Amino acid sequence: MPHDTPYRILVRDLVVAASIGAFAHEHHARQRVRIQVTLEARPDPDQPEDALRRVISYADIVAAIRDLVAARHYNLAETLAERIAAVALSDPRAIRVTVRVEKPDVIHGAVVGVEIDRARSEE
Repeated sequence: MPHDTPYRILVRDLVVAASIGAFAHEHHARQRVRIQVTLEARPDPDQPEDALRRVISYADIVAAIRDLVAARHYNLAETLAERIAAVALSDPRAIRVTVRVEKPDVIHGAVVGVEIDRARSEE
């Protein structure tokens, strides 16, 4: 990977059991949620070319998502997506992220969900 060229980290089809939904019956049972993340980042130019610490670890992203899901109930898929985006963008190497949160079991015959795009703010 060239010195400072952006790259994308992909997390596809991560399925977790989440306490999610605004309706009363959704507060009492976990449901399957499928999560997709595309995170654009820059490598750390101060690290060796083939060192794991040069890049953002997808294992760390997955662990953070699992922690977020386990921590609380979310009324809205949008809220969970925003929390995932915020965690992903908290790494200084992160540039922008797309997060999709899908609820495959809510409506018979359809997968419903949300997708958001967020970028690091220039502070």
